[in-house]
Amino acid sequence: MDPVRIGPLAIGGGSPLAVIAGPCVIESPAHAMDLAEALREIGARTSVPVVFKASFDKANRTSIRSFRGPGPGDGLQVLADVRARTGLPVLTDIHEPAQAAPAAQAVDVIQIPAFLCRQTDLLIAAARTGLPVNVKKGQFLAPRDMRHVAEKIVSTGNRAVLLTERGTSFGYHDLIVDMRALPILRGLGYPVVFDVTHSLQLPGAGDGVTAGLAEFIEPLAAAGVAAGVDAVFLEVHDDPTRARSDAANALHLDRLEPLIRRLTRIDAAAREPAAALGAGT
Repeated sequence: MDPVRIGPLAIGGGSPLAVIAGPCVIESPAHAMDLAEALREIGARTSVPVVFKASFDKANRTSIRSFRGPGPGDGLQVLADVRARTGLPVLTDIHEPAQAAPAAQAVDVIQIPAFLCRQTDLLIAAARTGLPVNVKKGQFLAPRDMRHVAEKIVSTGNRAVLLTERGTSFGYHDLIVDMRALPILRGLGYPVVFDVTHSLQLPGAGDGVTAGLAEFIEPLAAAGVAAGVDAVFLEVHDDPTRARSDAANALHLDRLEPLIRRLTRIDAAAREPAAALGAGT
C-alpha cells in the first residue's frame, strides 16, 4: 500500500498513526482558528500528524432548523486562513460537483460524505482536483463494496484515496461498527481511516437532531486502532454541550491529548510482528 500524501504528512504505507480532528461545522472564524491552534499544539506535544477538519456547509442536517454553517464563500475562506496561519493540512467535505474546484483552492483533502459515497459525478469531480479524496463508507454498504467507489476515483488517474469506516445502520436510530470492516477495507489497497465519533451517532434519535454516545469514544477508538487503521477521525470541541452540530458525539478538547497518547501506544503494539508479541510467552 502506498501512502497518501497530505501536505507535509503521509497516511498509510507504514506512516505513523495520524489524527483528523476538528469541529463538525465551522461555527465562527475565531472558533475554528482557536481549535486549530490547539490541535496544532497537541500534535506537536504528542509528535502525531494532525489534519484539521471542519465542514463549511452541513447539507445533510436532520432538520430544516438545524445550523448548516457559513456556506462555501465564507467557509472556504476560514479554512484557507486556518491552513495559512497554523500550517496544518485541512480537510473538508463537499456535497455537489461544483464545490470541488473551489474547495481545492482552500484545503488539502476533499471528503465525500457517507450518504453520497456512490455519487459518480461527485467522486469524479473531487478526484479531478488532484487532491487526496477521503470517502466515507455509506452506512448501507458492505466494506468490500467500497472497491467500486475507489475505482471511480482511480479512473481519473488520481490514486490518492482514503477509505473511512463510520458505522453501519443497525435497525432504526443506531449504528454499529464491525471491526472486521477495518482489515477488509485495508485489503482493498488503500489507507483506512476510522471515524470514531460519527460511528457513535444515534441518527435521528433526538427528535430533529442526531443523538450520540460520546461516552464510548475512547474505548471504540482504542479497539479500532488495535484492529489496524492508518488514521482516526474525531469530532472535537472545546465545549461539546454548546456545539452547533453533533454535540452528543463530540470529544471534549481536554480529552484529546490523553487519548492520542493512549492510541499511539496501542498502535505501536498493533504494528509489532506476531512473533515478537509472542516472544515473552
